Amino acid sequence: MTELQQPRISVIVPVYNVEAYVERCLASLAAQTYPQTEFLVIDDCSADGSGQICDAWAARDGRFQVVHLPENLGLSNARNEGVRRASGAYISFVDSDDYVEPQLLEALYQALTEGRADISVCADHGLRLKAGPAQVFSPAEAAHCLARRSPFLWTAWGKLFPAELAKQLPFHRQALCCEDLLFFYQALKRVHRIAYVPAPLYHYVYREGSLINNGVTEKRCVVLSVLDRICTDAAAAFPETEACFRQIALDTAARLSMQAAESGVDGSAGDYLRRFRDDTRRHFSWSAWRLCPDQKSMAAELALCAGVPVFEALAALYRLIKPLRKNGME
Repeated sequence: MTELQQPRISVIVPVYNVEAYVERCLASLAAQTYPQTEFLVIDDCSADGSGQICDAWAARDGRFQVVHLPENLGLSNARNEGVRRASGAYISFVDSDDYVEPQLLEALYQALTEGRADISVCADHGLRLKAGPAQVFSPAEAAHCLARRSPFLWTAWGKLFPAELAKQLPFHRQALCCEDLLFFYQALKRVHRIAYVPAPLYHYVYREGSLINNGVTEKRCVVLSVLDRICTDAAAAFPETEACFRQIALDTAARLSMQAAESGVDGSAGDYLRRFRDDTRRHFSWSAWRLCPDQKSMAAELALCAGVPVFEALAALYRLIKPLRKNGME
């Protein structure tokens, strides 16, 4: 297949107040070795210099198209606008504070075609997931990967989707920090094969100010209602994955609980912990719990299911031994 015969890949980059990061992101896209590309940069009404940086790239590289939205409506809306405008046969998402290796799109497309897969996924650098060999997963096997957090997660980025599929699954504007999970779950229900590339071609950049790293808030807790919805749906429509998604619900409640216990959340930690306890009890099963990938999380999930006092005692013990473990490693 010649370069001109290869299908176009549309890369969607939502941008909002990432002036310090977006130049590196766009430069990494411009360096892609895959020949047939378009880069749809959706500026979600940034208040800093992000929009001007994007415009400068569009002025010197015709593959870049910049859309300036008139008001800030969030990540999901920006991605949906990009999907609506995409002309490629395939779609990939890149967050504007991250960056990618030059071979990203070429490797994802090669894995998808050689594996006769519907979706391809690459390893990443930044989330510290345990890698695995190149292989092709069924949807149920991919759900086990999500539950065990290895070798990939449900992020929209670092993946290649058929445009037809992406256009059927708009990102939920009310889902906030869990819109990727809902999107990927819906995609798994509609595909047959998922190809995995073990090379870490996507670089996830941890930012203190991002929503996911802002502690326990009502916005972050929306993920619990989304997981309730997914688990209920999976039990009926996708039963071989139900335990996997219940493990994700258990893990999410435990992680939020640990953050609430550590931060105090302005004196409301007890209210949050009771809420997370109820959520844990609703989703707990031994089959889901056994999918937990590490002992710390397994202990946290069991303690939370037992009750808030038990969990608080475990959290206090962990805070005591954490410095000792750190000094021991040093």
